[in-house]
Amino acid sequence: MTAPILVFGIGNESRGDDALGPLLVRDIQSWSETAGLAGQVEVLEDYQLQVEHVTDLLERSAVLFVDADVSCAEPFELSEVSAERNGSYTSHAMNPAALLHAYRLVYGVESPPGFTLRIRGHDFALGQPLSERATANLQGAIRLAAELCRTESPHEWRCIGRKLAVTGIVTE
Repeated sequence: MTAPILVFGIGNESRGDDALGPLLVRDIQSWSETAGLAGQVEVLEDYQLQVEHVTDLLERSAVLFVDADVSCAEPFELSEVSAERNGSYTSHAMNPAALLHAYRLVYGVESPPGFTLRIRGHDFALGQPLSERATANLQGAIRLAAELCRTESPHEWRCIGRKLAVTGIVTE
């Protein structure tokens, strides 16, 4: 049976703060097992999204794409992403909107609801460890991801996102 929630961490651990996505999904994997939610949450990590990842979206209620971002607000930003054809599908890597669009093309149905959790990173140099500021941002993002994973309802995820946008507070 496929877990209804997929948390997809994108990034490269050898590039400093680019490790934020993979580190978050590993923590969520451990948390979901401890919380008894292993059957509800599946995690996946890769350096970048590829068209082949459309198969990972099958039978999901919601997908959370997690990636480091140098341009988002601190500590992180959560937003819903819609299927959209864009130029990234012809490059070596895709963005979440293009992957959701590819899903629609491949399967002929709407993709599962997708959300992006962009965690503010600062240092992406090759061979660097995670920066202190990114480490602090990661802790709040993990709490948010855990809260999202407690429910598979995209409506609830939207409500959490709106609350976060207004208050900036992540509950535990």
